[in-house]
Amino acid sequence: MDLSKWCNLKSEPSLKNLTEAGFGVPKDKQHVPVQELVKAHIESFDQAVTDGLCRVVEAIPPLEFLYKGNRVSLSFVEAIIHTPAVPKGGISRDLRMFPAECRGRRCTYRGKLVADVSWSIDGVPKGIIKQSMGQVPIMVKSKLCNLHGLSPKELIEHHEEAEEMGGYFVVNGIEKVIRLLIMPRRNYPIAISRPKFKTRGQGYTQYGISMHCVKDEHTAINMNLHYLENGTVMVNFIYQKELFFLPLGFALKALVDFSDYQIYQELIKGREDNSFFKSCISEILRMVMDQGCTTKAKVLSYLGERFRVKLDLPEWFTHEQCAQFLLDECLCIHLKSNVEKFYVLCMMTRKLFSFAKQECMEENPDSLMFQEVLTPGQLYLMFLKEKMAGWLVSFKRVLEKKSERLGELTTNGLTKIFNMATDLTSAFEYMLATGNLQSKTGLGMLQNTGLCVVADKLNYIRYLSHFRCVHRGAAFAKMRTTSVRKLLPESWGFLCPVHTPDGEPCGLMNHLTAQCEIVAQVHPTTTLPALLCSLGVTAVDGSPSQPYSNCYPVILDGAMIGWVEKEVAPSVVESLRRFKVLREKKVPPWTEIILVPQTGKASLYPGLHLFTTPCRMVRPVRNLGLGKQELIGTFEQAYLNVGIFEEELEEGVTTHQELFPHSMLSVVAEFIPYSDHNQSPRNMYQCQMSKQTMGFPMHAYKERSDNKLYRLQTPQSPLVRPAMYDHYNMDNYPIGTNAIVAVISYSGYDMEDAMIVNKSSWERGFAHGFVYKTDVIDLNKKVKGEDSIVFGVKPGDTEVLGKLDADGLPFIGSVLKYGDPYYSYINLNTGQSRVVFFKYQESSIVDNIKVCSNDTGTGRFKYICITNRIPRNPTIGDKFASRHGQKGILSRLWPAEDMPFTESGMSPDILFNPHGFPSRMTIGMLIESMAGKSASLHGLSHDATPFKFSEESSALEHFGEMLKAAGYNFYGTERLYSGISGLELEADIFIGVVYYQRLRHMVSDKFQVRTTGARDKVTNQPLGGRNVQGGIRFGEMERDALLAHGTSFLLHDRLFNCSDRSVAQVCIDCGSLLSPLLEKPPPHWSTTRHRKTYCLLCNKSDSIETVSVPYVFRYFLAELAAMNIKVKLEVK
Repeated sequence: MDLSKWCNLKSEPSLKNLTEAGFGVPKDKQHVPVQELVKAHIESFDQAVTDGLCRVVEAIPPLEFLYKGNRVSLSFVEAIIHTPAVPKGGISRDLRMFPAECRGRRCTYRGKLVADVSWSIDGVPKGIIKQSMGQVPIMVKSKLCNLHGLSPKELIEHHEEAEEMGGYFVVNGIEKVIRLLIMPRRNYPIAISRPKFKTRGQGYTQYGISMHCVKDEHTAINMNLHYLENGTVMVNFIYQKELFFLPLGFALKALVDFSDYQIYQELIKGREDNSFFKSCISEILRMVMDQGCTTKAKVLSYLGERFRVKLDLPEWFTHEQCAQFLLDECLCIHLKSNVEKFYVLCMMTRKLFSFAKQECMEENPDSLMFQEVLTPGQLYLMFLKEKMAGWLVSFKRVLEKKSERLGELTTNGLTKIFNMATDLTSAFEYMLATGNLQSKTGLGMLQNTGLCVVADKLNYIRYLSHFRCVHRGAAFAKMRTTSVRKLLPESWGFLCPVHTPDGEPCGLMNHLTAQCEIVAQVHPTTTLPALLCSLGVTAVDGSPSQPYSNCYPVILDGAMIGWVEKEVAPSVVESLRRFKVLREKKVPPWTEIILVPQTGKASLYPGLHLFTTPCRMVRPVRNLGLGKQELIGTFEQAYLNVGIFEEELEEGVTTHQELFPHSMLSVVAEFIPYSDHNQSPRNMYQCQMSKQTMGFPMHAYKERSDNKLYRLQTPQSPLVRPAMYDHYNMDNYPIGTNAIVAVISYSGYDMEDAMIVNKSSWERGFAHGFVYKTDVIDLNKKVKGEDSIVFGVKPGDTEVLGKLDADGLPFIGSVLKYGDPYYSYINLNTGQSRVVFFKYQESSIVDNIKVCSNDTGTGRFKYICITNRIPRNPTIGDKFASRHGQKGILSRLWPAEDMPFTESGMSPDILFNPHGFPSRMTIGMLIESMAGKSASLHGLSHDATPFKFSEESSALEHFGEMLKAAGYNFYGTERLYSGISGLELEADIFIGVVYYQRLRHMVSDKFQVRTTGARDKVTNQPLGGRNVQGGIRFGEMERDALLAHGTSFLLHDRLFNCSDRSVAQVCIDCGSLLSPLLEKPPPHWSTTRHRKTYCLLCNKSDSIETVSVPYVFRYFLAELAAMNIKVKLEVK
């Protein structure tokens, strides 16, 4: 991890992009800070497909079964994932496949997974078979991607952005991101108290210790220890989504061949004089004796017999082997040896007892201290492991079905059956396309939905924030409590306090701060125990020089290493921290060192914890003692003293200092100018709104075929911006325009957050934009089963009117209006053609057309993407916002001659209502207005980084002096003249330059209007929905309102005449609506004669009357008649 990147940050923004000559020419290398934003995704995936894949192959147990009396064993030896390539038999110049093509053709960017399977009969190896196991999706820009390591120029040649970041998968042409999810910190025992635990059985209490165990190839399992009322302990674990309970004594005796007295001695360490505790331990061990299990072998045999039913193991396994399998798969799976597991279980038991007796505090599982992140690579690897194991099982099933036909097993016969086993292609695609996890074990996770999101390129900031977003999990969204959503002080510097949505996902969907990183590397920790012992740690089976109650347990990555005396511990921590910062003694720089001290009160359970595991959040701070940067973790931070400003640092107390005052903010929150001068909710709104602006989401518009893209025609570089704006080169993807804003209440058209825009600015192109919409037309799906249908025009077709080219497609650049010919296809066999007409109401311009083929390159002319460009200039009702959460809609385009103007004759672009300031307290916007004004007068670009100004050096003084120097009023106000009367306005008007954003919410996408139109086939009532030109429902409550007003005629009109009025015949005598029918004409009549209606039941025609009833009523009567219920109408 390179820590120097935060040292040489530019402190001020500059206008170099507007003045330097080389702007816009692709550089030799990509811009590092932007690439670092997706580092967590790419690094974890790289780790998963290289080192992780080897570990998975080792970890999958061999599949053993009986076949015709022989023991057959299958196991994986090696697996490799290839880079994406064109399938065999394809016609192509370059065999490599690139993401741009997959997006255009709406297919998946994937590589082939090939595994070596070795097989043996009765223990005799028979050879190795290379077998393709399907195609797995590949992350863009990872080591396996064909874009890996390309320069910006080469990326552009492959139809990508120059600054393409990667970090996502392309599935069916859509960019999908695997979400970062919060998980419990791996291999750490958390003390939790849940009233729900009491329902788990007789005598259970609410006290428990929970551990999320994760192996080094990321397989995870959750394990609990429960405290029972009688002082005994139950171990609870999950296997194949089922809950199992096991008394602690059995687990301990099954792990080690110690005598009961040795186990007793280990458990009472630190509480040698507590008689209650001793009697509990004796009781735990007595339970095992009562079952006659005296030795390890007996316990294993006892457990194997009980659990055998649930484990899918071959019948020749002994009970002891079954029990050993259970211990390997379900108990502390992160540890290799049984002895280590024994010591960790003992440590967890000691913690459980001190928690149950209220000697240590409950730990909050919602706190970031006890959490880590589930990275995409980790999920991918866990899923891959499970599916590869599932592939072996599916092979066994196929073999059992085909066993009659097969004779002896041969390599060829096996290969055939391998090809029939379920491959992994569809499982992976389903998971990434829907975000749903289908898994037998549940992968140790709380949720199985919402794992993936679409990385929509609405604008660049929205796109960025997908990669920095951390979600708490779908399971918590349904919870009624708010404790999960709270912003806890421990998350300072790791999660942004501002950047979280308001509404339903508030507090559950957080974003990483700009400096926060996620550890991806795995470093072997074999040398650390020896190093610790040399520093004064006593080994776990040794005895320290002081009683255990005066010692801390030392725990490294969830394994008990030993004990350290209370006096020695601080010096051990200091030495370790020194090694970590100076990169000595093979201590990884991302190690987390936490000494939880004994306090004499009930605080966290004391101990010395060391973590080097991946998936933890770390961030750089300055270590004051060593003068270098150090990565600190979430748990570690709670026990360090970190200062922010120089004047806060105390000698001997403060050990670390923040790199910047704004290091607690996320990337998006850092783009808000002067955010320290705004009320906090406004900054939250702005974080949401900057992700909805119309801006420049990308440069490669021509290459993309996304469903909907927005584009601002003339974006600008903001004059006032934070330094981080330049750090991430945001000028490449601007999101708004500098506007001259006067704060004045003018005309009343600006009430309630509306704003007036100068019509002449609008005519000059203020905030003009486009929407790009893409239609994918696939004739294979449109006309199924006909191979001879392709795009084309029948010569001399009158319907086409010269609007389509000879290939049946519209001309590029032509304007399409409603009802124009859109495209045409022709049947080559019959020569028949059909024209399809343009169905959208808005007229649009054909921007580009892409012709696609199939996977092998042999497809006919059947598949195209047409991209249309719809001009969207601001109209009344479109939404705008400044960068301070001040959103408003355009209420009127005011003629320039009626706008107020300054002494120099300048009229503002936007009139903003002053009532928007007092209650919202967005002082940052006032400062930005003054700063923007002084920037435009002096030709500067001002730094708007938060915490630059303070009470001592105020922003008003600074910018006031600059305005004064340019000959303007110190306070940013000017005298304005009324555009209507020409008289000078009495008040001074505050006027300046503010960066305004146009948001994507436009009236053209929202308005809904209907006169007549489509009706429902069954009820004959108007349909709902904007897409089908439907009506707006006049519902029950609206009916109540009209009733209360007494407007009966209007009510009758809405609910009857405009809905489903129909004319029906009713028989007065029998009161039936269903029996009146038209009489049958005699054969010689012409059917145009007047035919009478007569009642079938009364058999006469003079009792028929015509009435108006709702059509639904007639339908209802028919339904009732079908159920044998007769309805009579009394017609008066």
